[in-house]
Amino acid sequence: MVVLRDMLIGSTPLSVRKLAKKLGLNKYTVWRWRMLVFSIIENRVTPAFSGIIEADETYQRESRKGSREWVRHAADPLNVPAPPRPRWEDFTSQGLKMMRGLSRWQLPILTVADRGGAKLFQRLANHAGATLQDAMTPLVPRDAVLCSDGAAGYSKIASAGGIEHVVLGSKPGTRVAAGCYHIQNVNSLHARYKKFIKPFCGPASKNLNGYIRWLELRLAGARPADVIRGS
Repeated sequence: MVVLRDMLIGSTPLSVRKLAKKLGLNKYTVWRWRMLVFSIIENRVTPAFSGIIEADETYQRESRKGSREWVRHAADPLNVPAPPRPRWEDFTSQGLKMMRGLSRWQLPILTVADRGGAKLFQRLANHAGATLQDAMTPLVPRDAVLCSDGAAGYSKIASAGGIEHVVLGSKPGTRVAAGCYHIQNVNSLHARYKKFIKPFCGPASKNLNGYIRWLELRLAGARPADVIRGS
């Protein structure tokens, strides 16, 4: 229950190490409890969106935290190939570039919100427009107004479904249309996601869905008792 309270109540949840130190427990014990919570909250009911629907993507860099792949390669470079991507420290020390959203090592997270308060974060498998379309199509009813940036995937969704589509830009004067069409709500969710995920220093990508669902519960104001009843 103490771990659940830290996860759901308060402004900023603690990292595993900090929470373990606070509770006087081994960090692996706290980690196992957190993974248990993830297994309980992994299933969710997809919210129903209506009216003006905003959509955009944010990005989380791919992480293999806990993996021994570089250690194994260093120990036996002749028989164990180097991992397919540089170490994160190399992007700084070697001046390597990772453009936001353009690198395959940046994982897209679709964010959708409407003016009624429905919201959703969903990790996408890749950057392909078809993947975005598959994720968005069930979420946008035909009588809605879709607000997004100019990504081709959104335009195809709107065209295929006969949905009114308002394209917003990132420059001043293009961020709001007709005084009410914008994507400021999803941009706010992106900011909250970045603030939420920062203390965890890049969680392992295999656990990213658990962190996303955790954030959704915090935004919904879920209490520990809600999670326990859901189990």
